[in-house]
Amino acid sequence: MNTSSPAPQGKTAQLALGLGALGVVFGDIGTSPLYTIRECLHALPPAEHAVGVLGVLSLIVWSLIMVVSVKYTQFVLRADNRGEGGIFSLLALGRLDRGVRTGLNAGTIIVLIGAAMLCGEAVITPAITVLGAVEGIKLVWPGVEHLVVPLSCVILAAVFTFQFRGTKFIGGIFGPVMLLWFITLGGFGLWRIIETPMVLKALNPLLGLRLLFSHPQEVGVLLGSVVLAFTGVEALYADMGHFGRRAIVRDWYGIVLPGLTLNYFGQGAYFLSGHGSAENPFLSIAPEGPLRYGLLALSVLAAIIASQALISGAYSLIRQAIQLGYFPRLTVKHTNPDQRGQIYLPLINIALAIGSITTVIEFKSSSALAAAYGIAVTGTMIVTTIALYFVMYRAWRWPAGRAAVICSLFLIVDLAFFSANLHKFADGGWLPVAIALGVLAVMVTWKMGKSEIFRRIYANEITEDELKRIASSKHVTRVRGTGVFMAGNPTGTPLVLLHHVKANKVLHETIVLLSIITEEVPYVVADERLEVREIGEGVWRALARYGYMESPDVSALIEDIGERGVPLKPSEATYYFNREMIITGGDARMWEWQKHFYGFLSRNARQARDYYHLPPMQIIEVGLPIQL
Repeated sequence: MNTSSPAPQGKTAQLALGLGALGVVFGDIGTSPLYTIRECLHALPPAEHAVGVLGVLSLIVWSLIMVVSVKYTQFVLRADNRGEGGIFSLLALGRLDRGVRTGLNAGTIIVLIGAAMLCGEAVITPAITVLGAVEGIKLVWPGVEHLVVPLSCVILAAVFTFQFRGTKFIGGIFGPVMLLWFITLGGFGLWRIIETPMVLKALNPLLGLRLLFSHPQEVGVLLGSVVLAFTGVEALYADMGHFGRRAIVRDWYGIVLPGLTLNYFGQGAYFLSGHGSAENPFLSIAPEGPLRYGLLALSVLAAIIASQALISGAYSLIRQAIQLGYFPRLTVKHTNPDQRGQIYLPLINIALAIGSITTVIEFKSSSALAAAYGIAVTGTMIVTTIALYFVMYRAWRWPAGRAAVICSLFLIVDLAFFSANLHKFADGGWLPVAIALGVLAVMVTWKMGKSEIFRRIYANEITEDELKRIASSKHVTRVRGTGVFMAGNPTGTPLVLLHHVKANKVLHETIVLLSIITEEVPYVVADERLEVREIGEGVWRALARYGYMESPDVSALIEDIGERGVPLKPSEATYYFNREMIITGGDARMWEWQKHFYGFLSRNARQARDYYHLPPMQIIEVGLPIQL
């Protein structure tokens, strides 16, 4: 059951979802024709372009079929966690973190690497797509090359500026444009195929293999360029919760794949006819004049839309990481009351904007930036395949041999493309790797720091019987009202409560120990949200469960707790929090740089009082010095 987006009840709703998916999910992969054929031809000697174009087309179309049509639409998209996709869904379904909920193991690290790689891809994707489109002005208006970089930066700034409006707003605008885009791609491509039908020979997969075997020195460069045809494929899975598998698969087979295939073959056909341009085979298939100007304008619009696919995916990924305890708390804004998965993270938006614009300024052309592309894409594909094996075996209960055979086939393809891109490292491939390492350092350090603090705070845990004796002690005065103490451990006593009693010798008449638990599902149904039980002596324990796609609202929880029989008035409740004060130099199982880094992250994370939506006048924070 997909709880992230309501199931469409009629054809109108289905069409709306499909149109929205075109505008958000397929922007990146849909604009690959802007530069893929060009980069593939650059890998071959100019004298062999006419002969090699058939092999190039064969490699592209069969890569799309193997990677997108087979691996992703038929297998990966079926690994939905109650309707949600993304790398953390694979973590949950494959139970790769089982037994180490408060720590890290090899399976968790692998998934975090994949998540970090996606963040690197999310920085580069907007830059290369916008640059690739804007560069078309060099063919239409020679002599304006100096405007390409400034114009690309202005477009990217506008894209990120409007992100706060949300996926529904953006998808509603972008969807119709992308529909026109794919129709235009297919139309121009079909025109050129009819003119030169011999290009259809490229449907033979042997032509692609023959090209590789006949050019052993160029295999790496060729496959590294073919990867550009399916960049953004992870967006199909990352954004699945926004639109559902059905809409994405229907769009792929009905609109996207036909449009892409026709256009790639159209570019090849026009090139075979002797008229195509190796510098811009995409734009050259349109005749000079108004049609070429129109195609240029439409390609710029499509490139803007292409930026959206992984931007939305990055928001979802980081929010999941926050909820699962792998990332510091950040401001999360919901942009669509009808679909909880559509969100906006201001800080992540700023970081992506700065990264993408800086990348454009640094690399200056899509050809140069193509060198930076590929390592992050194929690295994430490898992680997805590894995690998919565990989903098949543990969640789908497939025989281990069957799962291993299928995933091994996928892994061979993934490793071939990954190794083919390694030569790009020195020419720009280091960029997504550096971004990924930075994100990975944040996630690993945050998780390790939180685990160490949890271990230290609850090392000498006060039992519930001991807490009852403290509450009933004649040395402790009970005062009117309700004290809500946030408890990280659903079975322990919050340290802030013990500090409060020790310092003030008082307790409220009603004490609520509230624990917020993030489950490895996207959403928790209302009936399973809250558990409340009485400990005694006016002390109650409340356990609230949320999915990793939800944001806790403690103010609303207190209302529900009161309805469960707990004698409290929300307006008289006081909320107590620990405020970490990190001191380095201890014996925590972390590198010294990680201790300092965790202290920095802790000081700059969004405060718990804001994250939990609490009234600021009813909060008391107690400093908690912790030496790591």
